[in-house]
Amino acid sequence: MTRTELSDAPPPGSGDSRTERGQSALSHGLKQRHLSMIALGGVIGAGLFVGSGAGIAAAGPSIVLAYAASGLLVMLVMRMLGEMSAANPASGSFSVHAERALGPWAGFTAGWIYWVLLCVAIATEATAAADIVTKWMPGTEPWMWVAFFMALFCLTNLVAVRNFGETEFWFAALKVFAITAFLLLGALAVVGLLPGVDAPGTANLTGEGGFLPAGTNGLVIGLLASVFAYGGLETVTIAAAESEDPVRGVAKAVRTAMWRIAVFYVGSMLVIVTLIPWDDKSVVAGPYAAVLDHIGIPGAGQVMNTVVLVALLSAMNANIYGASRMAYSLIARGQGPAFLGRVSASGVPRPAVVASSVFGFVAVLLNFWWPDTVFLWLLNMVGAATLVVWGFIAVSQLVSRRRLEREAPEKLVVRMWGFPVLTVVALLGILTVLLLMLREGDTRTQLAFTGCLTVVLIATGLARQKAREKALPRVPDGGGRAGDAAGPGGAQSGDGPV
Repeated sequence: MTRTELSDAPPPGSGDSRTERGQSALSHGLKQRHLSMIALGGVIGAGLFVGSGAGIAAAGPSIVLAYAASGLLVMLVMRMLGEMSAANPASGSFSVHAERALGPWAGFTAGWIYWVLLCVAIATEATAAADIVTKWMPGTEPWMWVAFFMALFCLTNLVAVRNFGETEFWFAALKVFAITAFLLLGALAVVGLLPGVDAPGTANLTGEGGFLPAGTNGLVIGLLASVFAYGGLETVTIAAAESEDPVRGVAKAVRTAMWRIAVFYVGSMLVIVTLIPWDDKSVVAGPYAAVLDHIGIPGAGQVMNTVVLVALLSAMNANIYGASRMAYSLIARGQGPAFLGRVSASGVPRPAVVASSVFGFVAVLLNFWWPDTVFLWLLNMVGAATLVVWGFIAVSQLVSRRRLEREAPEKLVVRMWGFPVLTVVALLGILTVLLLMLREGDTRTQLAFTGCLTVVLIATGLARQKAREKALPRVPDGGGRAGDAAGPGGAQSGDGPV
């Protein structure tokens, strides 16, 4: 098997195939409509509805520039990931690409840091969702709703991948409807076509301190806030491996990323800061609810609470799915405990689903018991994890593109724009954001914790790689070891070892 081939090979062992061991490969139960809606709704997260308020308070109207700049970086990263995923779809996505390009240590590091990131995200989303529901039902306890949501989405992901796809389809449809309605109503209000609402003109964009009320420092804070609002876009390339037509699905999702980011993120920020003064206290509490209240939508707060709840539940569902598939891929490549790599007859890696859900539930308990210590450490450890993953994507694409052009140019159905210049620009952008994180106390702490976790994972990955290389039998006539020709560190192809 060459590097450019795709494989969902079993965990290391006797070498039998999955069918001989009573196992089957991952299914292809996701339809194109599922993948399209996952790609469309994947950019609409709870961070957009809730976290954007802090960014607006820091940057003022210039938050539009912050979201546009970070959006351009995300589009470059997604284009690079789309190129590699369309050429070689795999459930491990960027972890597999990093392993092919740089060696097993890179796949190990990128994969496990992303798994931890998703599991911690599951905990924060479950807790936030429970808080919303307990406000509606004061007689209930948060832990009851956390347990219910965790059990619900664990079961949904255990049965069949089409259940995840169908659930996420409707969640995404609701989010897309909500953000589209918001943008339509907001645009009508901006131009003065909404009854009872006067057109604000540019008063809110240029007044109250001007377009850059806090100067470049405020813009930087807004930029950092906006970068992390884009987290989760990678799920579509993980899901593509289980779709009916992975190559076409990835290609379509990546090619529509530009207008989705421009409309949903940049467009909504422009509507908010145009309609309402950026320093209005209601904007910090909830910018979308503030706009709906401003234009006279009854029960605006409850409307947005419902939308945020849907976004949180959607993210939980997607993160349990993404974490389980990443764990499955790592284990199938010999990068984790083999007993978690079994796949059911319906093509679901059930042990990986349960392990990901259990870790997420434990993280929830840590949030309840030690929110300011243990759970805060977990949050800090994954604070900059998204940037680490993006860095691996960019470096992997630099290496793999040249290999694909040489060995399998027909697989380049999606091409990175302006290669290699824009790839280098994206890398510099990622490094710039990391350096900017050093300016603020909270982000500096996150960077330090994430850096420590990354170093530990790299060291562990290199040690495992070296141990496996020593265990490989020597080739009788060549003096080397079997697998040396596979690439850096003897990295394996696909989602499993040869």
